[in-house]
Amino acid sequence: MTALPIVETQSRDVSAYIPTNVISITNGQIFLYANLFNSGIRPAINVGISVSRVESAAQIKAMKQVADKLKLELAQFAELEAFAQFASDLDKATQNQLARGQRLRELLKQSQSVPLTVEEQIMTIYTGTNSYLDSLEVGQFQEIISSTKTSTEEAEALLKEAIQE
Repeated sequence: MTALPIVETQSRDVSAYIPTNVISITNGQIFLYANLFNSGIRPAINVGISVSRVESAAQIKAMKQVADKLKLELAQFAELEAFAQFASDLDKATQNQLARGQRLRELLKQSQSVPLTVEEQIMTIYTGTNSYLDSLEVGQFQEIISSTKTSTEEAEALLKEAIQE
């Protein structure tokens, strides 16, 4: 039997009676935030507190490696972004970290009805989390991602084989 309980939290309080009980009987939770949705991030999932008991056990090794780093960086970015709303003068390091977080967030967006293979997802996340895209403008990402799909069949086969290992 499969159930999909949906609970609205009051003031994002997940420690209230009903959310706590639902959390205790499910294999994971996805927390959706209206402010993320309103800022154009869809699905509006808060990666900082969303969890799965299955989590990485269902992922291939390469995806586990890149996803762990991505989740950490996005959670840190969300906290820094919230802090930066109240600060008027940010130092250069903070500005760079905010720009990097915005790039990573943009990297996760994909066009409707244009899914990426697991290998393409891994390659995209890897390039973002390992600073290969830090010098690019956010508007260039979709062009770069689509250009990675133009590799030769032999190169693509080698890449997929390496990722599967």
